[in-house]
Parts: sequence; structure tokens; C-alpha cells
Amino acid sequence: MSLHLTLIGIGTGNPEHLTLQAIRAMNRQDLILIPRKGAGKDDLAGLRRDICNELLTNDRTRIAEFDLPVRDETTLDYRKQVDDWHDAIAAVWQATVLAHGGGNRVALLVWGDPSLYDSTLRIAARLDPAPEIEVIPGITSIHALTAAHATVLNEIGAPFTVTTGRRLRDEGWPQGADTVVVMLDAGGAFREIDSDGLHIWWGAYVGMKEQIIVEGPLAEVAERIMQERTQARARHGWIMDIYMLKRV
Repeated sequence: MSLHLTLIGIGTGNPEHLTLQAIRAMNRQDLILIPRKGAGKDDLAGLRRDICNELLTNDRTRIAEFDLPVRDETTLDYRKQVDDWHDAIAAVWQATVLAHGGGNRVALLVWGDPSLYDSTLRIAARLDPAPEIEVIPGITSIHALTAAHATVLNEIGAPFTVTTGRRLRDEGWPQGADTVVVMLDAGGAFREIDSDGLHIWWGAYVGMKEQIIVEGPLAEVAERIMQERTQARARHGWIMDIYMLKRV
């Protein structure tokens, strides 16, 4: 029987942010896979469990948890690190489905921004035989950030750039941009650029009950953001944050 794999966007993990389409899709599944990311990150699996407990009404839908492989960062070639890691994850998905007699409808609850920086579709493409894939969109962290600050992403008719902390740190302010959204920042890339004339809207755990937001001139709030970030990571064992920078 061919596998039908549904990737269900759950936004930032707040059950209230799931769309009606996402809830209906969850309840059509034979099996939902939940990854465990290791010590200190139990909250990530726990939030997915909470979503299932609250929104699943189909008694036939089963839950299967698996341990997410760890990326080998000893290899100097970053792309090879990622490719090998994705191969390992695909193998674990396949093994978990087989071990639990998954049926032909299997889903993953995709946290974050699959349209931008999530690799779930790339991993799914490694499955053999290739499954039929369905994607249910969710609220992105960019939506959650601008809503938390009650602001807008772009000025009228103006473009914006979405980039990573690594690229902001290594390449500086993107050419031709007045608004920049930064994701996947390991911590403090905004301190590596000239803060003159820049305003920042920062948020961690946006859309969740743990949400923290800070806004203001970058030169004035950068260190406060770093303190908030360090303290929050120590409390939870993990952090997901995002920020928007604008020239004002």
C-alpha cells in the first residue's frame, strides 16, 4: 500500500493557531510521528503531544515517537553535514512507520516555517518508495512576530528581505533592503552590524504562553535582548526567536 504523507503546519506550537484544515487533516491520519530532540528539549515533543491531546478526536489515529538523529558537526563540509543528517532522519521515519504498522496515512506536525527554513520536504523526498505528499500550511513565525508587536512587515510598496543570522553576521546588511527579517540566529547577529538608524522588533516563543518580546532602537535594546535570550534558554533548555530590523 502506498504511503500518503501529510506535513501539517502547526506554526509556533500554540494549539489555537492551527487552522481548521490542519485539525481535520490530523484526524484523517492512521499515524502521527512525534520527534524527540533529546535532553533539555522535552518541551518540543510535549507541545506536539498537547496538540494531539487537545485536537485529536479520531480514536483510530495512533501516535508514535522517535528519537531524532543528531547532526554530526565534526565534518567541515556543512552541506555534507546536512545531507547525511537528512538521510539519517528519513531512515528513522521509515523505520518508525514500519515498526508501528503505520497504515497508509502518516503525518508529521511541522513546527516553524516550512516555506522558508524547514527541511521536512527535502527529507520526505528521500523516502523510498516515494510517498504521496500533502502539505497543510500553518501560521509562520513572521506572522506571529508582527502580530505580537501589532506592527506590519513592509512599508507600502516596499520590499523586504528574509535571511539567516549566519548570513547577516558574515555578509552584513542586505544590499537594497530597508526591512530585514532574521531567522535561525544562533545568538546576537544583530550586534555585528552598524546599529545606527536601525529599529528592532524581537520575539522568542512568539505566539506561545512563554512569549517574550522586545522592541526599540537597536543600539538601546541589543544587550537587553541578549540577556532575555540567555535567561530564557536557561529556563527552557531551548529557544526559538526571530526579529525584524528596519531603517528608521
